[in-house]
Amino acid sequence: METKSIKKNYLYNLVYQVLILVLPIITTPYISRVLGAENVGIYSFTISIVTYFSLFGTLGVSLYGQREIAYARENNNKRKKIFIEIIIFRFITMSISILIYFFTYARNNEYSTYYQILILYLLASVFDISWFFQGIEEFKKTVTRNVIVRTASVCSIFLFVKTSEDLSKYLLIYSLADLLGNLSLWLYLPRYFKGIQIKHINIKRHMIPIILLFIPQIAIKLYNIVDRTMIGYMIEQKSELGNYEEAYKLINVLFTVVSSLGVVMVPRIASTFATGDKKTLNQYIIKSFRFTFFLAFPMMMGIITISKEFVPIFLGEGYDKSVIIINILAPMILLCGITNVIGTQYLLPTKRQKEYTFSILAGLIVNIILNLIAITIAGAIGAAVATTIAQFVVVIIQILYVKKELPIKQALRYMKKYLIASLIMLIVCLVLGIFISNDVASVITKVILGAIIYFFMLIILGEKYVYEIRDIIISKLKR
Repeated sequence: METKSIKKNYLYNLVYQVLILVLPIITTPYISRVLGAENVGIYSFTISIVTYFSLFGTLGVSLYGQREIAYARENNNKRKKIFIEIIIFRFITMSISILIYFFTYARNNEYSTYYQILILYLLASVFDISWFFQGIEEFKKTVTRNVIVRTASVCSIFLFVKTSEDLSKYLLIYSLADLLGNLSLWLYLPRYFKGIQIKHINIKRHMIPIILLFIPQIAIKLYNIVDRTMIGYMIEQKSELGNYEEAYKLINVLFTVVSSLGVVMVPRIASTFATGDKKTLNQYIIKSFRFTFFLAFPMMMGIITISKEFVPIFLGEGYDKSVIIINILAPMILLCGITNVIGTQYLLPTKRQKEYTFSILAGLIVNIILNLIAITIAGAIGAAVATTIAQFVVVIIQILYVKKELPIKQALRYMKKYLIASLIMLIVCLVLGIFISNDVASVITKVILGAIIYFFMLIILGEKYVYEIRDIIISKLKR
């Protein structure tokens, strides 16, 4: 695929990934005020529980399916056979997971009503076939359908969620959006498999590779949600978790923008690896690193400069701790970006699951141990510290694994310019904050001024990537 196609798919995927998180973020100022920190905490806790069952039911099939479809991209018969086998496999495993979930949580629990509603969320996982379209590098279809469904869900939230008693309605809308979005993608399937007959379906052959890939996937998911689950179990006041949830959500949105190139690059790197073209593969990795640094550093520094003013404006009262938590979690934007390039874009597509799994499991163990100590001492703030340290451990381990085979030193040389430009932006904006009031105007001023300083410093430092972006924008405007 040409670079132009990669950029096009990146833009589609960027819209899709950001859409999943940004549309709920649009509702956050409203929801945080209507439901309150306590109910937001209950929402976060129940979602974290149902995520475990979704995880064990899907068994990492999405990433495996995307990779296998990419390998069979030029063979329609093989591609359809793989698709059918994976769909049957997922249906069986998710059915088992839903049954266990129903009898352990949905029948008799403090939050049974909420857990029953979230069965729809598990059904959405049954019908998720976005991995198929990602494998054939067709991102436009997933974006188009999900824009419609997600936008409708946002409108529904404003229409039906009116008081603190409407948490059930909020969860229902949340679950239905996923389910309808996933079901809509099935309408596109017939055109890809028209006239193709498949015999001798064999789902057993996928079991071992899926389980092997599932181990790192479960480690990732546990790593992403274990902090919220532990806060929910260890601290009775769910408002503490509500503060953590909103802070983590904001950081995650920024990371989604940084990591969105990864979903596009995974099938491309997988097919390049299959051809043995090491030079091209390294070029793709360098591009991913540059893109990650280009966005991660200013976002990391930028959110720190505006968090004090932004949180009260955006979330309302009762979220004071979110300011501190955001500042502690800010380095996660960069750290997760690096692991996305090394782990998701390189180790997994090149079938280095063992190394990838070890790094994630190490981070998970560190996270759990530190959380047990830190949450007891400092609550949600302690969880933020533990999570950030754990992510740093993952980065170090992955770098040690690939330092001799990937151009890490070359990538780090690019990093210096972005770091310097971002630090200068941070210092100027912090000094500016001393002289201006804490209101919406100050946030906007810092964002605009910060962006100008960042780009200006990159130009002074001779970063050619700025000119490449400029040329892309100019070419788009001329069309």
